[in-house]
Amino acid sequence: MKPHEQGGSAGAVDEGRVRVACVQMEPRVGENERNIALTCDHIEQAAKQGAGLIVLPELANSGYVFRTRAEAFAGAEQVPDGPSVRAWCDLAVQRGIYIAAGIAERDGGRLFNSAVLIGPEGFIGTFRKAHLWNEENLWFEPGDCGFPVFDTPIGRIGLAICYDGWFPETFRMLALQGADIVCVPTNWVPIPGQRDNQPPMATILAQAAAHSNSLFIACANRVGTERGQPFIGKSVIVSYTGWPVVGPGSADQTEILMADVDLGKARRKRNWNAFNQVLRDRRTDVYDEMLGSGARRGWY
Repeated sequence: MKPHEQGGSAGAVDEGRVRVACVQMEPRVGENERNIALTCDHIEQAAKQGAGLIVLPELANSGYVFRTRAEAFAGAEQVPDGPSVRAWCDLAVQRGIYIAAGIAERDGGRLFNSAVLIGPEGFIGTFRKAHLWNEENLWFEPGDCGFPVFDTPIGRIGLAICYDGWFPETFRMLALQGADIVCVPTNWVPIPGQRDNQPPMATILAQAAAHSNSLFIACANRVGTERGQPFIGKSVIVSYTGWPVVGPGSADQTEILMADVDLGKARRKRNWNAFNQVLRDRRTDVYDEMLGSGARRGWY
């Protein structure tokens, strides 16, 4: 595993300053115990290098390419009482860190492609993927919890998952609720028309969303090929300016990308000049301020 690091030494948490780590790895479908152990190894390695906020890929506990709903159901677990969240909570408490991780969630007879946020005091909350991609529609329910933002001592953290990033409303809703960083567990796949000399569409969208909403965005993608489906890697941590702080990573290697960031800058630097502030300049006389969601406005 190759850690990619930007910035100097830093403690895990210091008044909005935090070392963010995106774990790029290869979960395997149907091998939950192996996947959980692997995520814990990566979390430990990142924490030992000072990471205070660690992002894991989409469906990190279960793998991605299911053949049947029964197989997806077998790979899912209850939140927060399942083995993955328990293991991640133990590490978060022991290490004093935050973890954002993709998980196959079972809620009664329903399945969700979810992400959990865990901190030094244990489980914090869940996001359920709002926009399902391809055959996910056969296994999972569309998310039913909106786009929550979680207040933590290191900053306000939002969550999104993979295809959610193709919808500008995702990041705008999180920004309007005061998010400083959005953690994105993802399983990006190749996009038709991609040229070898071009950056992936996924990273372009992440950069655009970070810039147009003044947000840090941390995307942890998986690698490898699962049941014939390739994944593209290229994990990235993007500044509120829209420019990558570190990454994109490799296309096919397990690695950890790290960057020291000041999440408070996402809030303090939203004034682009004497006249323009990206969220204040919205024409709420023309369209609904909160996009009709009913969500509560945050701070900006």
